Amino acid sequence: MFSIKFVIMKNTLGKQERLKSKKLIEKLYAEGSSVKSFPLRMMFIQTAHTSDFPCQVGVSVAKRNYKLAVDRNRLKRLMRETYRLQKEIVYNNVEEPYIFMISYIGREEIKYEELYIKMEKLLNTFISSVKKATDEKTQA
Repeated sequence: MFSIKFVIMKNTLGKQERLKSKKLIEKLYAEGSSVKSFPLRMMFIQTAHTSDFPCQVGVSVAKRNYKLAVDRNRLKRLMRETYRLQKEIVYNNVEEPYIFMISYIGREEIKYEELYIKMEKLLNTFISSVKKATDEKTQA
């Protein structure tokens, strides 16, 4: 018989799950790794944080690519929503606390449905990257 690891969670993205600490963000960009699923890039690092959740996430859109705040805010809202709906992919597959920043690096805005698919691909790429790193650590 096998056991299924399943986390019961609310489909929310509360204050505790958002990455706000300036020190953690600086550490993330200084020491973190990244994975891509164009037009999204995720910088991540395994580190302790103050939240009870396994991950803290932040989203960003470059001002260089989107001059109007309205456009940047819309993209960030869509990114948070697609992450919120799919965060169980990450929560069910990580044992240690992680922080990550998801950036929109494309120059053209894509539709919500495409963004949803890209976010799913990005999260799965992140999980495979983490599993590969932990496998290497256990073999060493």
